Amino acid sequence: MPIPAPVLYPPFNIVRLSHVEYRVQNLAKSRAFYVDTLGLQVTAEDETSIHLRALEERGHHCIILKQADTSDVGVLGFKLYDDPDLDKAADWFSARGLPVDWVERPHMGRTLLTRDPWGIPLEFYVKMDRLEPIHQAYKLYRGVRPLRIDHFNMFSANVDASVAFYTEMGFRTTEYTEDADSGKVWAAWMHRKGGVHDVAFTNGRGPRLHHTAFWVPTPMAIIDLLDLMATTGWVENIERGPGRHGISNAFFLYVLDPDGHRIEIYCSDYQTVDPDLEPIKWDLKDPQRQTLWGAAAPKSWFEHGSGFDGAIVEEPALRAQPIIAP
Repeated sequence: MPIPAPVLYPPFNIVRLSHVEYRVQNLAKSRAFYVDTLGLQVTAEDETSIHLRALEERGHHCIILKQADTSDVGVLGFKLYDDPDLDKAADWFSARGLPVDWVERPHMGRTLLTRDPWGIPLEFYVKMDRLEPIHQAYKLYRGVRPLRIDHFNMFSANVDASVAFYTEMGFRTTEYTEDADSGKVWAAWMHRKGGVHDVAFTNGRGPRLHHTAFWVPTPMAIIDLLDLMATTGWVENIERGPGRHGISNAFFLYVLDPDGHRIEIYCSDYQTVDPDLEPIKWDLKDPQRQTLWGAAAPKSWFEHGSGFDGAIVEEPALRAQPIIAP
């Protein structure tokens, strides 16, 4: 199935991805991972939740950690351009028979909560509390020195359908992997903010969140994080990397938080702002698509993911499989 043409004038204007809510079973242990190890900054905290931001971000938070009995994902958040876009988004989702609720969120203005057709909980907002800049407060640069949230990658049981739906919302495909035998898309990378992706979809049991990624200043930040994790009790949480992707050209590392939520540390992709930029096609059997250099991805990388609250996970229709490390 060919990649659909981009919708250059979408029904509402998504600026970028914004935040994720992780449910965690030990808030103190999660704090030690995200704050003391990765280096995210606490912006609000109580006995049931912690709000975090990265070092370049002026919005109040990019991650919400919530104490819970289960380890899953509460919502994926996206920023819209202006207030009328919220009402346009509500009308658009409602016209497709999808839920529309106006919810109250701490540190955020009017917020629309909905779901995509496969049950992924999505929320849209325009205004979030703005904080003072800290990007030049170098005494705060610890751990991997995360600068900003970069993207979400989701397992999808039908990547072609996911790409078609998110294209309607205005996401543009930058790169994709095709299974030559079936002609179906095995994975796709889609953006709003002018990087390689804000969202990506990977064939697998879904919907589940494969990972959330953070942009860092240099590959050396990743090496420093590896040294830190290896000497502070987190070495078993290093899952894959470092290495470089063929897709996106990014230098990467994948780690798991205490609940098994996967975090990618990421730098060195490229600009995609031109509206007529053609997507790059990769063959599923090309070993350099996922790993330009470095060890091949382990089996866990293709199988493990975080469930979404309220979503029913289904097996993928496409059974094709890329190269897996032994």
